[in-house]
Amino acid sequence: MAKIKLNDLVLRDAHQSLIATRMTTADMVGALSMLDKIGYWSLEAWGGATFDSCIRFLNEDPWERLRTLKKGLPNTPIMMLLRGQNLLGYRHYADDIVDRFVEKAAENGIGIFRIFDACNDPRNLKRAADAAKKTGKHVQMAISYATTPYHTKEIYADLAKKYAEFGADSICIKDMSGLLKPYEAYDLIKAMKSKVEIPINIHTHATTGLSVATLLKSVEAGAELLDTTISSMSMGTSHSPTETIVEAFKGTEYDTWLDTKALLEIAAYFREIRKKYAKFESSFLGADTRILVSQVPGGMLSNLESQLKEQGAQDKIDDVLKEIAVVQKDCGYVPLVTPTSQIVGTQAVFNVLFGRYAKITTETADLVTGRYGALPAAPNPDLVKKALAQNKYEAVLTDRPADSIPNEFEKIEAEAKAAGALNVDDILTYAMFPKVAPNFFKNRSNGPVSSNEFAVPAVAASSSQPAKADEGGTSAYIVNVNGADYHVQLRPEGTVAIAPATPSVVTSPAPSSLPPAPSGGGGAAVNAPVAGTLLKHVVAEGSSVASGDTILIIESMKMELEIKATAAGKVHFLVPTGQAVQAQQALAQIG
Repeated sequence: MAKIKLNDLVLRDAHQSLIATRMTTADMVGALSMLDKIGYWSLEAWGGATFDSCIRFLNEDPWERLRTLKKGLPNTPIMMLLRGQNLLGYRHYADDIVDRFVEKAAENGIGIFRIFDACNDPRNLKRAADAAKKTGKHVQMAISYATTPYHTKEIYADLAKKYAEFGADSICIKDMSGLLKPYEAYDLIKAMKSKVEIPINIHTHATTGLSVATLLKSVEAGAELLDTTISSMSMGTSHSPTETIVEAFKGTEYDTWLDTKALLEIAAYFREIRKKYAKFESSFLGADTRILVSQVPGGMLSNLESQLKEQGAQDKIDDVLKEIAVVQKDCGYVPLVTPTSQIVGTQAVFNVLFGRYAKITTETADLVTGRYGALPAAPNPDLVKKALAQNKYEAVLTDRPADSIPNEFEKIEAEAKAAGALNVDDILTYAMFPKVAPNFFKNRSNGPVSSNEFAVPAVAASSSQPAKADEGGTSAYIVNVNGADYHVQLRPEGTVAIAPATPSVVTSPAPSSLPPAPSGGGGAAVNAPVAGTLLKHVVAEGSSVASGDTILIIESMKMELEIKATAAGKVHFLVPTGQAVQAQQALAQIG
């Protein structure tokens, strides 16, 4: 039996890192029989952002994807990435939801649960680990890797020991940003091996150019499991090529005994498939050594660029990268992985745009006050004080966050059924993404989106050459908005008619009706500080508010930002909930 075993990430993390998690199940199915013959230890194929992407962009049922993959991979275990008490969402769930979700995942085809927590708080992992153990499946507990003054190999080794005591069957070092250097990996694994006997899995991205060397030194130190991805979906923000690692160990005591010729056939398949998703390609295809300083995961870096472009601040990327280091320190040196990477990155953007902590997202406030779990180190006390005041919390939470969440399956079940859920799978889908799931339930009868539709050239709305024009002079365009294609017709008089070009998933609720905006001046304007979506009116239309009261919540860059009244008086809302807004757009008037 081979001493070194490989997990291929082509069905999950590779396309999440390179093409915005857009690969359809149909494009995976054609490779399943080839993948199943290789002899991988596992194929990582579910969890992470795939669940969200299925219902948000692809009109696919993620549970049906899992069942399809399991049917096509009878000989190869499927691994999923699970965010501990967060499961696949962005908040902590009650224990009964965790139990039901893990049970259903195992029932539908998951053979290996890779469970991690962004804060590396063992309390946030234990319930999911216990639930996975009850299913009889392999439980791999992952340590989110960061390089900070706090994180030492001794601390990581102690964490590995604690996870082993929880009943972990293996330990994963999860290096999201490609920060794990070869010789540091060697020392770290040696330290872990002195405290645990279970196998160690190395997961490191290729973003900084270190990954192949790091995997080689990790094996020398005693790591038994390695994450790679087929070459045509490797490197850049993805991972080391599977074939490269197989060849590197060929003829040595670490020989994987995998067939390179068979792997090359898989590579050829995905080389053609990848072409369909060209418009989603990350711009970071080489080695980005800035990350060695900023420690930003590759996917987060490309996301930050698009977010800054949306805010009209593309020139601020270097300032934001520097600010991320400050925010990470102030947030107790929390590792940068979902959801903390989004929290820290968005807060850094706001700091650059508005001044340091002049505007604190709800999630940042929750993070530094213990609502996500215990931070690795003590956070900035001044930031904690501001966060407590903003969110009106009495004190920092020191208990396990989920302890304060009562069982919620029955409540969510009722909401989900009212939104169109048909079974337990749907109820759990709704639990993960309650804002997106109802529209998926409504649209799924249209069938999954085809990747062939992604390849249709989209004509930019600003182009002077329309896609076609009829005899009446009407110009037609295909415009892509957030992954959905729309037919746009420009009529001679300048009016615009829009209809979906393909079955699309609408992620925002329908705009509510509002009273007409007050006429005349004299009122105090409340403007959007950033572009985003108006999420909520905190007070009722016409309410009397004091200056500084929270009246609106905007969702921007996946984070929530409270908008305060700029004066005292009666508030009149100018924009309905669910509507996209631009920076400096008037949202309300007071007076």
